[in-house]
Amino acid sequence: MNRWIYLLPAAAFVVLAGFLFKSLWSPAPSLVPSALLNKPAPRLALPALDEQTRGFTPADLAAGHVSVVNVFASWCAPCRTEAPQLAELAKVPGIALYGMTQKDKPAATRAFLDEVGNPFSRIVRDDDGRASIEWGVYGVPETYVVDGKGIIRLKYVGPLSDDVLKDQVVPAIRAAQASP
Repeated sequence: MNRWIYLLPAAAFVVLAGFLFKSLWSPAPSLVPSALLNKPAPRLALPALDEQTRGFTPADLAAGHVSVVNVFASWCAPCRTEAPQLAELAKVPGIALYGMTQKDKPAATRAFLDEVGNPFSRIVRDDDGRASIEWGVYGVPETYVVDGKGIIRLKYVGPLSDDVLKDQVVPAIRAAQASP
């Protein structure tokens, strides 16, 4: 009977180690499934960032061109690291790069964009975070590819990198451009 007392912790360790080992092959956290994938983008009218910047509307997302919507904030450290990739993304022909700030002050956002550069053609504000909930945002930064009919084709969670652009975002843009 005393042997079982010694074997119980070892068995618990083996079960825990097996569970943790199995989790190594789980999908990456940036591949969070989205209930909105292949569905229309939320039809929300949000205010423009400020007087210097135009906002975008649901009609802009379904205007026949591919749109890339990046959700960001000035207080977000990873948003700073993806600034060079967003600048490169803005150069891709045939797309509109839009920004949506999450729970940020317009003055702070403007200072952030003045510091890291503003790749966005239009920017809207999500002051209270409700629009982010409608979009299914888990946290900033997040990037969405929306086809010319306003259908979300890709959701990427986390900061963009050169590899993410090359392997995921640009192919999704090309596929969205090719879709009827």
